[in-house]
Amino acid sequence: MEERHRSAQKIPDDEISLVDLTSIFLKRRRIFYIVFLVVLMAGILYAMLTPEKYDHVSLFKLAEKDAGGYIEEPATVIATLENLWLPEIEATYVAEHDQPIPFDVIFSNPENTGLVRIVSEATPAESDDVGQIHTPLIEKLEQTQSVAVSVLKSNLERQIKSLTSTIDRLEGGRDVGAAIADAVNKRLSLEMRLHSIQSAELLVLNRQMAERKGPGRSLIVVLAAMLGLICGIFLSFFAEFVSLVRTNLNEM
Repeated sequence: MEERHRSAQKIPDDEISLVDLTSIFLKRRRIFYIVFLVVLMAGILYAMLTPEKYDHVSLFKLAEKDAGGYIEEPATVIATLENLWLPEIEATYVAEHDQPIPFDVIFSNPENTGLVRIVSEATPAESDDVGQIHTPLIEKLEQTQSVAVSVLKSNLERQIKSLTSTIDRLEGGRDVGAAIADAVNKRLSLEMRLHSIQSAELLVLNRQMAERKGPGRSLIVVLAAMLGLICGIFLSFFAEFVSLVRTNLNEM
């Protein structure tokens, strides 16, 4: 019974107290200071040298054929921009500058709208390059939308003219009241469609947004300080561990 009691009270040889940990840390504090300062300075340098980037936005409103309906669906327009026009403009940019476009060009359609949004994340110094990409894309949109509106208007005007001629021929005839009424209703419907057409419109071209993209410089410095703190503590204890291993090997 006494043996069991003594065994329960026996403290393991490899147990490390808080005092021991503190002693080890103070012994290796120079390593902590060096690692912490190196990581912190690296973070500050990175924060200072990393260029600030902002979203550059262009916004285009598609032509409407009636309330809530568009002459060309936004998804179709975006597919054309991504797969046809942008590759052409990229090839032109590469030929002129001998390098690829230094930023991405993202297309989107805000939900339940006829807006096409073109976004590029770039530095203020790259604003002119963004304009070289966004401007021809918008010009192609304006051209195709203008043609689509003209074609639709021409078709409606031709149908209206045809119905007007039909009504003129029917007037004065017998038992044609129903036919004339039907033709008049159709003409009115087409005239309403014609007047409800809204042309495409450029809302914004290459506008630099005010909010910076990515983490701010102060946040980068704070994260670097935290990383330096963790790495410094870890390497301090790791250095002590390596020292003990070497001592044991030398004693063997």
